[in-house]
Amino acid sequence: MVKKIILGDVEVSRVVEWQGAFATTDVLFPSVPGELWRQHESWLAPDFLNSETGAWQANVQTWVLRSAGRTILVDTGLGNDKQREVGVFNKRDGDFLDRLATAGVRPEDVDLVVNTHLHNDHVGWNTRLVDGEWVPTFPNARYLISRADFDFWNPANGHVPKSPFQSASDTGVTFNDSVLPVHQAGQAVLWEGDSHRIDEDLVLELAPGHTPGSTVLWLESGIDRAVFVGDLVHTPLQMVEPDHDTCLSEDQTEATQSRRRVLERAAATNSLVVPAHLGGAGAAEVVRSNGAVSIKRWAPFSDA
Repeated sequence: MVKKIILGDVEVSRVVEWQGAFATTDVLFPSVPGELWRQHESWLAPDFLNSETGAWQANVQTWVLRSAGRTILVDTGLGNDKQREVGVFNKRDGDFLDRLATAGVRPEDVDLVVNTHLHNDHVGWNTRLVDGEWVPTFPNARYLISRADFDFWNPANGHVPKSPFQSASDTGVTFNDSVLPVHQAGQAVLWEGDSHRIDEDLVLELAPGHTPGSTVLWLESGIDRAVFVGDLVHTPLQMVEPDHDTCLSEDQTEATQSRRRVLERAAATNSLVVPAHLGGAGAAEVVRSNGAVSIKRWAPFSDA
């Protein structure tokens, strides 16, 4: 089921490609003690935590924004036919494009694609396999990619990722099948600096740490505010305990600094925090309370 919300002049829809258990919390969040999970289990389970197995419950999803007359996708998920080292991501044959159509979006309707960063679960549907060649899935779109991430993940630079779930070979294959083809097609916009304005309601800002070019997308329209934080937040536990990062980040210290900065601003501006992988409500409004950030309420999405 496609869910949507109206924020000022922007319509936001949520299209889920995959959901399930990815890995256990002790592996993904090595700095979080088991007691902390148990302390928050009553509200984390079952949408964000499997209390029996200790598994992190995740969604892979795309956010569809209709803003200033344009259709914008925030991240493009896993994709089909991609060779990946993580089993649930490998050689998929899913129905994502059908789900996108349920949200009223055909590939040719998309004007902009925002890749918050270039991990393989955020760029998969950038391309699709046609007659043995990887071609842009969205033929009329510009793909917004931070130059910092494009250069960092280019396999020519020989970077070895710190994530235990990706090797240099895996990231190289991802770059070559999901990033390079849109660049070669002339559809990639490699933006630089600290920010990139999309329109009067939307602006991308650099939030490094998870990857060097990780970005967040701020929405400010009328009285409504939201921030699409990508992988800055993997679990709502990090909204209330922001000093804990995942093993997936290139620089955990920098990622934590970015997370605290973004959450503090979100709390100060009553912004809805919209992570890439949250199940359940998918997003939450945060607020400052007793010197810390806490969750005020979950996102009121409705059926599209």
